[in-house]
Amino acid sequence: MPPDLQGLLDPVHAAVLTSECQEGIIGTASRVRTLVEAVQAGGMIGRIAVLLDRARVLRVPVLHCIVTTRPDRGGASANCPLLTFARAGKGGGLLPGSPEARLLPAFGPAENDYVVARLHGISPFHGTELDAILRNLGVRTVVATGVSLNVALLGLTIEAVNRGYQVVLPLDATAGTPPAYVELLVEHTLRLLATVTTTAAVVSAWQDARTEGAPAHPG
Repeated sequence: MPPDLQGLLDPVHAAVLTSECQEGIIGTASRVRTLVEAVQAGGMIGRIAVLLDRARVLRVPVLHCIVTTRPDRGGASANCPLLTFARAGKGGGLLPGSPEARLLPAFGPAENDYVVARLHGISPFHGTELDAILRNLGVRTVVATGVSLNVALLGLTIEAVNRGYQVVLPLDATAGTPPAYVELLVEHTLRLLATVTTTAAVVSAWQDARTEGAPAHPG
């Protein structure tokens, strides 16, 4: 039976999350060129921008989950190979307000968007106010976008499910590497945890929602 996307994506109880869509991660300052190439090849940026525009029209909350660092790298630990690699980068890292830490221009943030930052960890719920913000907004379903399917989005999906949320994953609004691994990850893990779909299907589910007088989220 196909999923009831319209039910899952009721604008009153949905939110769109972007994960690590920052200049220093998938923009010109990125050190992970394979991920940048996957983002560019898949058209992810344009599709996320379409989702965000539609969400904002319907007053569906948009939350940008980002990573930041302190100049002294305090508050974060290089306790796994991925974080060791991130810590070894040249320059100041993803300092708040720096060009590297900023969202890609296509994503804003718009005036009513939320930006949820973390200093440590590999997924957006860890050590942040993300869960509290979503609950205070009355959110039941999160639309997960961004990077990467390898780690951050996988962690986001697992942690969201653990907290009782439904997860909708428009696959063409995400990226990961290499393609063969992503295919296996989606088929054998993510399809067991999330409603895997497309950007067009999410937009279509929202197409008939009221654009005038759309109910605001509580809180």
